Amino acid sequence: MNQFDLIVVGSGPAGRRGAIQAAKLGKKVLVIEQGKRVGGVSVHTGTIPSKTLRETALNLSGWRERGFYGRSYRVKQEISADDLRQRLIITLNHEVEVLEHQFARNRVQQMRGKASFVNPTTLEVVKDDGETMLVSGTSIMLAVGTKPFRPDYMPFDGKTVLDSDELLDIETLPRSMVVIGAGVVGIEYATIFSALDTQVTVIDPKTTTLDFIDKEIVEDFIYQLRDRNMKLHLGQKADTVERLDDGKVLLTLDNGRKITTDMVLFAAGRMGATDTLNLPAAGLEADNRGRLKVNPETFQTSVPNIYAAGDVVGFPSLASTSMEQGRIAARVAIGAIAMEPQKYFPYGIYAVPEISTCGLSEEEVKERGIPYECGIARFRETSRGHIMGLDSGLLKMIFSLKTRRLLGVHIIGEGATELVHIGQAVLNLKGTVEYFVENTFNYPTLAEAYKIAGLDAWNRMGEIKQEAPKA
Repeated sequence: MNQFDLIVVGSGPAGRRGAIQAAKLGKKVLVIEQGKRVGGVSVHTGTIPSKTLRETALNLSGWRERGFYGRSYRVKQEISADDLRQRLIITLNHEVEVLEHQFARNRVQQMRGKASFVNPTTLEVVKDDGETMLVSGTSIMLAVGTKPFRPDYMPFDGKTVLDSDELLDIETLPRSMVVIGAGVVGIEYATIFSALDTQVTVIDPKTTTLDFIDKEIVEDFIYQLRDRNMKLHLGQKADTVERLDDGKVLLTLDNGRKITTDMVLFAAGRMGATDTLNLPAAGLEADNRGRLKVNPETFQTSVPNIYAAGDVVGFPSLASTSMEQGRIAARVAIGAIAMEPQKYFPYGIYAVPEISTCGLSEEEVKERGIPYECGIARFRETSRGHIMGLDSGLLKMIFSLKTRRLLGVHIIGEGATELVHIGQAVLNLKGTVEYFVENTFNYPTLAEAYKIAGLDAWNRMGEIKQEAPKA
């Protein structure tokens, strides 16, 4: 009864996609989840909550309409933490219901409890009621995700000094906030709260941010943040963080500067949630951030029957890529044919404004010595941009001068994470600048920016010299 073809530890994007894929191929599958409900970090504290929070903030604040009606425009004058939480609860309940239905429909068995290895094929599961059970799997997939990095020197209290998981349970919206960490998580939350008119300061020891994104896009992003009075202290470190008697928090930076704020969000990295798995019993070892090393094509660990997928294997740590990793890992684990992942996948940053990118950045193209040309379109150049009242946002494409193929697409602004898929398709299908010049795009749409950017590059690249067909 306790023998399975595949045991999946964790029910986040990688775990659920892998479990359902194996079940659809007729395998006996068990998913072990230590949380009270399925869905993992993605559903309960990560991807879905942060994106729901963003959408709620933009809707209630009237952010998208301020281009027409001015900065003082609000849909709801007084926005509370409860306003944000109500939509979050509805969204999370729906996500869990869909996932529970998918598991039931595909006959994926579930078990609540904390799993740890006894040996490479056997797991001990301690259930919520204290009962212990042993389960064995021909293959095991670890999709345990990550948890916030919580250093000892940070005086976390869940109210004024929080990590990104605790932020979702705040009782009141702060008037001021300091975000420690200018990575994706920190930047997303910083800009969301800025859109709610919280005075936000971002601190990071690194002098740059979002280094994997095209530099021109990052420069435009930082300009927009500073234009709305966000403070960015890059290249500076918070030496001390002290809770004051009046409920505020005092930070002292390494340059002697002091900042007093209502709330501190510590978002400087995440750790693989592998510390309770008893990895040595399976012959595995995690790195200093709790992550597991895998074969990037099969997601197999150093132990042949054990696989890992999702955030626990490190970059890119996206829900979208985690789903594909889980599906591929499950197929390999049960002996099915698995196609190699597509070379180019989109990266989405759900900040305000959105950023999305696919393919090579201009810096990477330069490093490879590829002769290239860029095409740029600003959203305000499109009729749809005028209709929406957009005064910012741009789409940038990079083309090879030799082959005329698209090398990379980079977008900042409204709908960036939706628009990027057009560029992704052209990239993976090895399309050229002519695709954008010769094809028709719906009008008026923001997608028309592809045609504008394509023409911008084509005008400098020149037309392909072809002989006219003979009569």
